[in-house]
Amino acid sequence: MQRKFIVNLALLLLLNFLIKPFWIFGIDRTVQNIVPSQDYGIYFAMFNFSMLFSILLDLGLTNYNNKNIAQNNHILSKYFSGLLTFKFLLSIIYFVITFVVGYVVGYDSDRFVLLLFLSVNQFLISMILFMRSNISGLQLFRTDSLLSVLDKVLMIVFCSILLWGNVITESFSIIHFVYAQTFAYIITAMVVFSIIFFKTKVFSFQLNFPFLLVTLKQTLPYAFLVLTMTFYYRLDAIMLDLMLVDGEHQAAIYAQAYRLLDASSQIGVLFAGLLLPMFAMMIAKKQKLDDLVKLSFSLLFVPASILAIFCFFYGDNIIDLLYDNYSQSSSNVLSILMFCFVAIAGTYIYGTLLTSNGSLKQLNIIAVVGLFLNLLLNLILIPVYKAEGSAIASLVTQFIVLVVQILICNKIFNFSINYSYLLKVILLLVLIILSILVLKQYNISIKFALLTTVIFSGAFIFLFKIISFKDLLQLVKNR
Repeated sequence: MQRKFIVNLALLLLLNFLIKPFWIFGIDRTVQNIVPSQDYGIYFAMFNFSMLFSILLDLGLTNYNNKNIAQNNHILSKYFSGLLTFKFLLSIIYFVITFVVGYVVGYDSDRFVLLLFLSVNQFLISMILFMRSNISGLQLFRTDSLLSVLDKVLMIVFCSILLWGNVITESFSIIHFVYAQTFAYIITAMVVFSIIFFKTKVFSFQLNFPFLLVTLKQTLPYAFLVLTMTFYYRLDAIMLDLMLVDGEHQAAIYAQAYRLLDASSQIGVLFAGLLLPMFAMMIAKKQKLDDLVKLSFSLLFVPASILAIFCFFYGDNIIDLLYDNYSQSSSNVLSILMFCFVAIAGTYIYGTLLTSNGSLKQLNIIAVVGLFLNLLLNLILIPVYKAEGSAIASLVTQFIVLVVQILICNKIFNFSINYSYLLKVILLLVLIILSILVLKQYNISIKFALLTTVIFSGAFIFLFKIISFKDLLQLVKNR
């Protein structure tokens, strides 16, 4: 089982690291460079708006289904049709709420057209994830790994043809970008459905209401948590767009910096996916969690801090490397948002630990407080500092949420404070700052500066024994 896990994890990571960075920095970045700044700002705001109520498309059914299918393969044929039908009904609720709220906030017809396709995309994403949960539940991990990047591969192909294939007479516009995503999701959904239909040989539109009621009772607390967190993660660009006269431009500035944060967060998502079952197993067996939390902190939080420090000193160079048109605000926002990633990295550890423990009540309270705090700070800071103010609001919110999660974890699990380890981490970060300050004195390329920082960081991390090869081997063995 361990060999099977490691092989399939390696395949999953390889495919994701090959495909998704090219999508983010190759295609998505290129689109932002060639379309008008205001157009991409509108797209980014509408994309975030389409995600606000996306949990209504699922209500936690995907994770619940994944677990049940893994434990009882025979129920796939019995419940797949009913759950898929129910998701179609949920999509009606999602579309109604999304468009009603869009009408209330005053979106015009052009934005509604964009919102329509982006909402359809959210619906297709939800369907794909749900259907893939059946495939992974059947232990078809290699198939699921390939399907996890199929949509992005298709988008890369479609967008490449539209961008460089000379197949359209008019200039490439943001709506072409959205169309390419929609077609890619449609094809992916059809492929995934075909695989499941081949396994079940049965599909009909039907509902099992008693089963759905029991399922929703168990999944609603998780769904509420996701809904609340989605709001305070995605409100920034929407509020910039609505509150400012040049809102589209400010949203575009925010999007330039957010791209690197989004790419970095993908690592945290994969990391949390590994930690969740490990924490759950150790809690069930009443095993000591201190070592795994420390190792997780070393593997995720410490590198995130180093990355944030590098972006703080080289923000101008990074933005200049990525974009053709930008302002000083873009690098300022990048410096702030990458420190948000530090807090988010911590949340992937401590929030995942609380989730594994079933502490959804505490997590929901934290998320609600975080939502209102983020909303209040945005209302205060955006009129004065614009995109930078929104980034500051996120930074304050994320760190307060992380600190509260750490305090609750310490209370529940009675963690002891390792002062020697914390001193080593602080010393490491101070040395990294000093190293970068020395590098800044010389006129060297950002690529060489990054490579040098990575080498120094790795050397310091193993020299101070913040991470050891023995711990890494033990982690793989335990998993």
